[in-house]
Amino acid sequence: MDKYYSFVFKGLLTEEALDKAGRKNPALLSKIENAELEKRLCIDQVEDSILIKAQNMSLVFIAIYSFENTVRAFVEKKLLEEIGENWWDDSVPESIRKKAAIRKDEEDKIKWHTQRGESLIQFIDFGDLSSIINKKWDLFQPHLNSYEWANQLFKSVERSRNVIMHSGYLSMTDIERVGALIRDWYNQTSL
Repeated sequence: MDKYYSFVFKGLLTEEALDKAGRKNPALLSKIENAELEKRLCIDQVEDSILIKAQNMSLVFIAIYSFENTVRAFVEKKLLEEIGENWWDDSVPESIRKKAAIRKDEEDKIKWHTQRGESLIQFIDFGDLSSIINKKWDLFQPHLNSYEWANQLFKSVERSRNVIMHSGYLSMTDIERVGALIRDWYNQTSL
Protein backbone atom coordinates (compact mmCIF):
# COMPACT_ATOMS: atom_id res chain seq x y z
CA MET A 1 0.00 0.00 0.00
CA ASP A 2 2.89 2.37 0.79
CA LYS A 3 4.19 1.84 -2.73
CA TYR A 4 0.92 3.12 -4.26
CA TYR A 5 0.64 6.01 -1.83
CA SER A 6 4.19 7.06 -2.64
CA PHE A 7 3.52 6.85 -6.37
CA VAL A 8 0.35 8.97 -6.18
CA PHE A 9 1.96 11.48 -3.81
CA LYS A 10 4.96 11.92 -6.12
CA GLY A 11 2.58 12.50 -9.01
CA LEU A 12 0.72 15.20 -7.06
CA LEU A 13 4.01 16.87 -6.12
CA THR A 14 5.08 16.80 -9.77
CA GLU A 15 1.80 18.41 -10.85
CA GLU A 16 2.20 21.13 -8.21
CA ALA A 17 5.81 21.78 -9.22
CA LEU A 18 4.79 22.09 -12.90
CA ASP A 19 2.04 24.55 -11.99
CA LYS A 20 4.44 26.65 -9.89
CA ALA A 21 6.95 26.62 -12.75
CA GLY A 22 4.38 28.33 -14.98
CA ARG A 23 2.68 25.45 -16.74
CA LYS A 24 -0.34 26.69 -18.65
CA ASN A 25 -3.74 25.22 -17.88
CA PRO A 26 -4.71 23.33 -21.09
CA ALA A 27 -8.43 24.06 -20.62
CA LEU A 28 -7.78 27.77 -20.15
CA LEU A 29 -5.35 27.82 -23.07
CA SER A 30 -7.98 26.18 -25.28
CA LYS A 31 -10.54 28.84 -24.31
CA ILE A 32 -8.03 31.60 -25.11
CA GLU A 33 -7.16 29.98 -28.45
CA ASN A 34 -10.86 29.57 -29.31
CA ALA A 35 -11.57 33.19 -28.41
CA GLU A 36 -8.75 34.28 -30.71
CA LEU A 37 -10.05 32.09 -33.54
CA GLU A 38 -13.58 33.42 -33.07
CA LYS A 39 -12.23 36.96 -33.29
CA ARG A 40 -10.24 36.24 -36.46
CA LEU A 41 -13.22 34.50 -38.07
CA CYS A 42 -15.70 37.30 -37.20
CA ILE A 43 -17.96 34.90 -35.32
CA ASP A 44 -19.31 37.84 -33.31
CA GLN A 45 -20.90 39.13 -36.52
CA VAL A 46 -23.01 35.99 -37.05
CA GLU A 47 -26.72 35.96 -36.18
CA ASP A 48 -27.37 33.88 -33.04
CA SER A 49 -29.84 31.47 -34.67
CA ILE A 50 -27.31 30.63 -37.40
CA LEU A 51 -24.48 30.30 -34.90
CA ILE A 52 -26.46 27.87 -32.74
CA LYS A 53 -27.17 25.63 -35.74
CA ALA A 54 -23.50 25.80 -36.76
CA GLN A 55 -22.38 24.82 -33.27
CA ASN A 56 -24.78 21.86 -33.29
CA MET A 57 -23.53 20.69 -36.67
CA SER A 58 -19.88 21.15 -35.66
CA LEU A 59 -20.09 17.99 -33.56
CA VAL A 60 -21.58 16.08 -36.47
CA PHE A 61 -18.79 17.43 -38.68
CA ILE A 62 -16.18 16.21 -36.18
CA ALA A 63 -17.72 12.72 -36.19
CA ILE A 64 -17.94 12.51 -39.98
CA TYR A 65 -14.49 14.05 -40.53
CA SER A 66 -12.95 11.58 -38.09
CA PHE A 67 -14.81 8.64 -39.59
CA GLU A 68 -13.95 9.54 -43.18
CA ASN A 69 -10.26 9.97 -42.40
CA THR A 70 -10.23 6.76 -40.35
CA VAL A 71 -11.65 4.87 -43.35
CA ARG A 72 -9.10 6.49 -45.71
CA ALA A 73 -6.28 5.49 -43.35
CA PHE A 74 -7.70 1.96 -43.01
CA VAL A 75 -7.89 1.49 -46.80
CA GLU A 76 -4.44 2.95 -47.42
CA LYS A 77 -2.81 0.96 -44.61
CA LYS A 78 -4.40 -2.33 -45.70
CA LEU A 79 -3.38 -1.86 -49.33
CA LEU A 80 0.13 -0.75 -48.42
CA GLU A 81 0.56 -3.83 -46.20
CA GLU A 82 -0.87 -6.27 -48.75
CA ILE A 83 0.13 -4.77 -52.11
CA GLY A 84 3.17 -2.70 -51.23
CA GLU A 85 4.45 0.69 -52.36
CA ASN A 86 2.61 0.51 -55.70
CA TRP A 87 -0.77 0.04 -54.01
CA TRP A 88 -2.20 3.21 -55.59
CA ASP A 89 -1.51 2.15 -59.19
CA ASP A 90 -2.31 -1.51 -58.58
CA SER A 91 -5.48 -1.11 -56.49
CA VAL A 92 -7.28 2.10 -57.42
CA PRO A 93 -9.48 2.19 -60.53
CA GLU A 94 -8.00 4.37 -63.27
CA SER A 95 -10.91 6.83 -63.32
CA ILE A 96 -10.42 7.54 -59.59
CA ARG A 97 -6.64 7.89 -60.01
CA LYS A 98 -7.17 10.40 -62.83
CA LYS A 99 -9.69 12.42 -60.81
CA ALA A 100 -7.31 12.53 -57.82
CA ALA A 101 -4.36 13.55 -60.02
CA ILE A 102 -6.37 16.40 -61.58
CA ARG A 103 -7.43 17.66 -58.15
CA LYS A 104 -3.89 17.47 -56.80
CA ASP A 105 -2.50 19.27 -59.86
CA GLU A 106 -5.10 22.03 -59.43
CA GLU A 107 -4.24 22.42 -55.76
CA ASP A 108 -0.50 22.43 -56.55
CA LYS A 109 -1.10 25.58 -58.61
CA ILE A 110 -2.55 27.43 -55.63
CA LYS A 111 0.60 27.81 -53.56
CA TRP A 112 -0.90 30.27 -51.06
CA HIS A 113 -3.47 27.77 -49.76
CA THR A 114 -3.09 24.60 -47.71
CA GLN A 115 -3.67 21.39 -49.65
CA ARG A 116 -6.05 18.71 -48.45
CA GLY A 117 -3.25 16.20 -47.89
CA GLU A 118 -0.11 14.55 -49.16
CA SER A 119 -1.46 11.15 -50.11
CA LEU A 120 -3.53 10.90 -53.28
CA ILE A 121 -6.23 9.10 -51.30
CA GLN A 122 -7.00 12.49 -49.74
CA PHE A 123 -8.00 13.82 -53.17
CA ILE A 124 -10.74 11.27 -53.89
CA ASP A 125 -14.42 11.47 -53.02
CA PHE A 126 -15.55 9.64 -49.92
CA GLY A 127 -17.76 7.37 -52.05
CA ASP A 128 -14.75 6.36 -54.16
CA LEU A 129 -13.42 4.39 -51.21
CA SER A 130 -16.17 1.87 -51.87
CA SER A 131 -14.90 1.31 -55.42
CA ILE A 132 -11.35 0.76 -54.15
CA ILE A 133 -12.57 -1.73 -51.54
CA ASN A 134 -14.60 -3.54 -54.20
CA LYS A 135 -11.62 -3.81 -56.56
CA LYS A 136 -9.58 -5.53 -53.84
CA TRP A 137 -12.50 -7.18 -52.04
CA ASP A 138 -10.49 -10.29 -51.16
CA LEU A 139 -8.25 -8.14 -48.93
CA PHE A 140 -11.10 -6.32 -47.19
CA GLN A 141 -13.59 -9.19 -46.88
CA PRO A 142 -12.14 -10.48 -43.58
CA HIS A 143 -12.76 -7.06 -42.01
CA LEU A 144 -16.06 -6.08 -43.63
CA ASN A 145 -17.79 -9.40 -44.35
CA SER A 146 -20.15 -7.87 -46.94
CA TYR A 147 -19.32 -5.42 -49.70
CA GLU A 148 -22.98 -4.50 -50.04
CA TRP A 149 -23.10 -3.56 -46.34
CA ALA A 150 -19.98 -1.38 -46.58
CA ASN A 151 -21.15 0.25 -49.81
CA GLN A 152 -24.57 1.10 -48.37
CA LEU A 153 -22.96 2.43 -45.18
CA PHE A 154 -20.72 4.76 -47.21
CA LYS A 155 -23.68 5.97 -49.30
CA SER A 156 -25.74 6.72 -46.19
CA VAL A 157 -22.94 8.55 -44.38
CA GLU A 158 -21.99 10.41 -47.56
CA ARG A 159 -25.55 11.74 -47.93
CA SER A 160 -25.35 13.31 -44.46
CA ARG A 161 -21.73 14.35 -45.05
CA ASN A 162 -22.74 16.32 -48.12
CA VAL A 163 -25.46 18.15 -46.22
CA ILE A 164 -22.97 19.18 -43.52
CA MET A 165 -20.21 20.10 -45.99
CA HIS A 166 -22.61 22.38 -47.87
CA SER A 167 -23.73 24.24 -44.74
CA GLY A 168 -26.94 22.28 -44.24
CA TYR A 169 -28.58 21.20 -41.01
CA LEU A 170 -29.36 17.57 -40.19
CA SER A 171 -32.38 16.37 -38.26
CA MET A 172 -31.86 14.40 -35.05
CA THR A 173 -32.96 11.26 -36.90
CA ASP A 174 -30.19 11.80 -39.47
CA ILE A 175 -27.65 12.47 -36.71
CA GLU A 176 -28.64 9.29 -34.89
CA ARG A 177 -28.34 7.33 -38.15
CA VAL A 178 -24.84 8.70 -38.76
CA GLY A 179 -23.84 7.75 -35.22
CA ALA A 180 -25.24 4.23 -35.59
CA LEU A 181 -23.51 3.70 -38.94
CA ILE A 182 -20.16 4.92 -37.65
CA ARG A 183 -20.53 2.72 -34.56
CA ASP A 184 -21.38 -0.28 -36.78
CA TRP A 185 -18.25 0.33 -38.88
CA TYR A 186 -15.99 0.54 -35.81
CA ASN A 187 -17.56 -2.58 -34.31
CA GLN A 188 -17.20 -4.52 -37.56
CA THR A 189 -13.63 -3.48 -38.34
CA SER A 190 -12.50 -3.38 -34.68
CA LEU A 191 -10.76 -0.07 -35.27
